Amino acid sequence: FRGLGIQQSMSDRQQFRIETRAWLEANCPPSMRTRMVPGEDIGGGNKRRSSNPDAYVWLERMAARGWTAPTWPQKYGGAGLSKEEFVVLLEELQRINARPPLGGMGVSMIGPTLLEYGTEAQKIEHLPPIARGEVAWCQGYSEPGAGSDLASLQSYAEDHGDHFILNGAKIWTSGANFADWMFCLVRTDRDAPKHEGISFVLFSMASEGVTTRPIELINGASPFCQTFFDNVRVAKTNLVGQLNQGWAVGKRLLQHERSGLAALASADTSGPLQRIKPALSLPEMVRQYSDKTAQRDPKLRQDLIDIDMLRRSFLLTQQRAVEETAADTPGAATSIFKYVEANYVKAQLEAQMQVRGTQGIGWEGETFTEEEIAMCRLWLEAKSISIAGGSNEVQLNIIAKRVLGLPD
Repeated sequence: FRGLGIQQSMSDRQQFRIETRAWLEANCPPSMRTRMVPGEDIGGGNKRRSSNPDAYVWLERMAARGWTAPTWPQKYGGAGLSKEEFVVLLEELQRINARPPLGGMGVSMIGPTLLEYGTEAQKIEHLPPIARGEVAWCQGYSEPGAGSDLASLQSYAEDHGDHFILNGAKIWTSGANFADWMFCLVRTDRDAPKHEGISFVLFSMASEGVTTRPIELINGASPFCQTFFDNVRVAKTNLVGQLNQGWAVGKRLLQHERSGLAALASADTSGPLQRIKPALSLPEMVRQYSDKTAQRDPKLRQDLIDIDMLRRSFLLTQQRAVEETAADTPGAATSIFKYVEANYVKAQLEAQMQVRGTQGIGWEGETFTEEEIAMCRLWLEAKSISIAGGSNEVQLNIIAKRVLGLPD
């Protein structure tokens, strides 16, 4: 009987694969099977629109099946897929190089966190709109005086009966100027030990007293903002988890961010690994930009091989972790993904610079192609990736303590 059960399970999985492959072939628009073009992605909400109409066709079709959030329960806008079915869906999306129908912090960060910590009312209110791509979210964590030492945050939410009054500021709030809602760590008890006096709250960016100011970076772009709170009213129904116990909620959300599931679900057609991918393969770049002496350089060739093998092993390890873990998202091991990805991104961009030579350091001008200029600016921006979202040093501490079990 045990053998029959395994055979039946394999048969069900194979049938799901056949049906999934047929549906994707019939419903994924051709332009959604190509490399992501800047400005064509959808992160939720309507403040920043995709420039490609096919992106909305793809989103609508995937959302109707619940495949923008495949493992979420159906009543929250997902498809209720089992882990085995989810892995099959990932493989079939990767097979056709499908773009993600929906990105952003809604599906990758706050959504999974609400599934674990949210009340039923919070899930019903927020999860279906997230899955349909109707709402964009941003994160209120870091402050001017609380970066890597996040628990030192000072934005304060004062108790006013059925609501809080929030004052303070957050920095590096990615996409705050396009967001509809923010999930935010705030201090609610100034006398408690710093990790125990923090709460996790949600509020609309349209709330009175919320203002954002874009921060221009060295590459000329402005993905980040500073966000200010001036007597912002936050209903207590938007408190996630227990009062003064938001640190655990906030840490769990970061594990969802660092798990890399968004990259897996999109066949690596979004996120840092895709953004740094050149139009040509690295070997083709060598042939185009370098002379024959450079093409025969054994060190350069070995560096390029090592970089490509790291990318492949990184994606395979992410997928294996998803398959093996009891939960949808691995725990402290996500810090390994964050650390390895940050180092890979910087190494790959440095390799591109080495291959392109002086053509790789063009800021503007007719002598440089659009891609050369874009990659130069991305090379400058990527210097921060080992700090943003949790510095490499913080990730190494987490790995030492939570993965390897080393003493403090």
